[in-house]
Amino acid sequence: MRGDGSRLEPMIRRLDRLAPLRQADRETLLALPHHIRACPASQYLVRDGDEPDQCCLLLSGFAYRHKVTGEGARQIISIHMASEFVDLQNIFLDLSDHSVQALTEAEIAFVPRRALRDVALSSPAIGRALWIETLIDASIFREWVVNVGRRDSRSRVAHLLCEFSLRLEAAGLARDHCYELPMTQEQLADTVGLTPVHVNRVLRQLGEEGLIERDRRSIRIVDWSRMRNAGDFNERYLHHQLAGLAGASPGQAP
Repeated sequence: MRGDGSRLEPMIRRLDRLAPLRQADRETLLALPHHIRACPASQYLVRDGDEPDQCCLLLSGFAYRHKVTGEGARQIISIHMASEFVDLQNIFLDLSDHSVQALTEAEIAFVPRRALRDVALSSPAIGRALWIETLIDASIFREWVVNVGRRDSRSRVAHLLCEFSLRLEAAGLARDHCYELPMTQEQLADTVGLTPVHVNRVLRQLGEEGLIERDRRSIRIVDWSRMRNAGDFNERYLHHQLAGLAGASPGQAP
């Protein structure tokens, strides 16, 4: 299905918050060629080793990037949600070095990489916004490396739940630190480098300590201050101040 441009509006608003766009820039982005496809959960959008000719923009749902070791162990390296590009590096890199899959049912706008590269190079404002977007991605990657490499199991899980709360609230998908976790315990385990059994044990511990309440995949952080401490969490790495989201009260939509 070919898009009419209006479905790109949330992405344009996101980029405009990162680097103010002129009306001409917005019109340029609206005119980007793209086609929209509904993707079931687990469908691959990009495979490690592909030579992609498109970039993937999430219109709804969630997606994740991952790497697989030679022995078949998976490490999830990022989670993405609506209005985010999941593979902007493909604008300039000819070979994908990791895989991208739909985490849930999702709608994806596929934008030709050449068209996206051309607008990034022709418009300084668009180029700056896309560059900031990739820098924020890199900042989150760095935090995830620290999380898996240096925090204990309780802190790893608590940190990830804190991050999801703020990112989902910023996207208007959560409120008052209460949200639907879009991941199974196996996927959580592959994100924090633990076994599913260990993740379940940590979630139960956080509940027994009165930090969270769970109902299947529904998560409510009961005590934000204590949860932050448990996760060694500082949201600075999310750079929400660039999007005008710093200091927003819990549950406040952007």
